[in-house]
Amino acid sequence: MTTPEDRVAAIEAVICREVGRGAKPLMDATSGNLLRAAESIAEVHAPRIGLITGFAVPTEHGPRPETDGPGGMAHMAAAFRAAGWPVRLATDALCAPACQVALVSLPRAADTPIDTDDAATLAKRWIDEGITHVISIERCGRSRDGKPRNMRGEDVSSFTPALDDLFLAAKWRRIAIGDGGNEIGMGSLPIELIARTVPNGERIACATAADDLIIAGVSNWGGYGVVGALAAVMPALAPVLLESLDAEHDARLLERLVREGNTVDGVTRKAEATVDGMPLSTHAEVIAAIRRAATG
Repeated sequence: MTTPEDRVAAIEAVICREVGRGAKPLMDATSGNLLRAAESIAEVHAPRIGLITGFAVPTEHGPRPETDGPGGMAHMAAAFRAAGWPVRLATDALCAPACQVALVSLPRAADTPIDTDDAATLAKRWIDEGITHVISIERCGRSRDGKPRNMRGEDVSSFTPALDDLFLAAKWRRIAIGDGGNEIGMGSLPIELIARTVPNGERIACATAADDLIIAGVSNWGGYGVVGALAAVMPALAPVLLESLDAEHDARLLERLVREGNTVDGVTRKAEATVDGMPLSTHAEVIAAIRRAATG
């Protein structure tokens, strides 16, 4: 019989799949963090979780939210709420409609409150509500010059309010998920490592660190992985945690994001049901592999 640690290691291997970015050195540097993140949630009697996401990309029609991030966020929200854990989401006004579409696509997540106030206001609200863990997934963070930058090195601060201050606002457990070096949490890695691994790495590397940094081939996979890891270390809750994590739910969510959420693929910048240039079938394979690994 496999141990929970073995099952989480298998899940980590699934989500840390190289997708052509050359990010394997970053994944290797954060090996084991998925288990630490899951255990930090499992050891709390009544966790209360704040989620952060939303990454907009410039297009010929103006900035639009990308498909990576809201999906992984919604799957985590659905799993946490199914387990009976309160959840809130913080994003910006531009990305909020897409996040709402993602949440209502999974019934368990539909009533998750969405906060779009400034970071100081949100920090007070989250502290007052007793948030124990904050998970940022695919949220562009401040680089060393204080400006959030996309993978092309472009300054996106005009449409990306800094939520780094919310992430760092209290002594809650800070968990971050990313895939490119410029997301909140990447400050946990040496900038030299990001610089020699990621195109424009020295310019775009986020300076905001996390307690547990999870780097996946696609950020959504990191969200799926957190759900699977919790199911692995909390087997009594596995059926409810995994309830919405399946390919059918994920496909409907992604299709609705494109149809109703004004989203685009962050790599192709096209309004199509893909994430980082990869089709639904690729993400379905990842979800199936996580579910198998989570239950041994």
